[in-house]
Amino acid sequence: MNSSMPSFRAPSAGERVFNRIFGFVVGLGLGFSHNYLLQVRGRKSGKIYSTPIDLLELGGKRFLVAPRGRTQWVRNAEAAGEVTLKKGSKRQQLRLRALSDQEKPEILKAYLDQFKREVQRYFPVPAESPVETFRELVQSYPAFELTPT
Repeated sequence: MNSSMPSFRAPSAGERVFNRIFGFVVGLGLGFSHNYLLQVRGRKSGKIYSTPIDLLELGGKRFLVAPRGRTQWVRNAEAAGEVTLKKGSKRQQLRLRALSDQEKPEILKAYLDQFKREVQRYFPVPAESPVETFRELVQSYPAFELTPT
């Protein structure tokens, strides 16, 4: 299953427009409790880049999943080792810990189950699939635990 999945699924023009508008709205402090504006410093330019994300909270921990694969924000976040979550005037700087392949299936399942409407199109398995189904997908989806700096 992994071999046929691209390492990055680029957004369409419509999705790019939606993300910019939604990112602006979330940046103002609106949206659901799980919506944040992810800010990360560019690994080459040093410029701050922003993208809206759905933050998974599970078992008292916070997780960040990249449903599109190894996007630029993932590469920048890995290089920086930290990200900032912004919602309105509040900002939280957080460290990243990349999840191991053994940890990912449970997190990917919970992420897809919780945010099915937003991310189902990026997963080759349906929401509510058994956790074992996600073991084949771990290489295609970067996932991180966020901890305070």
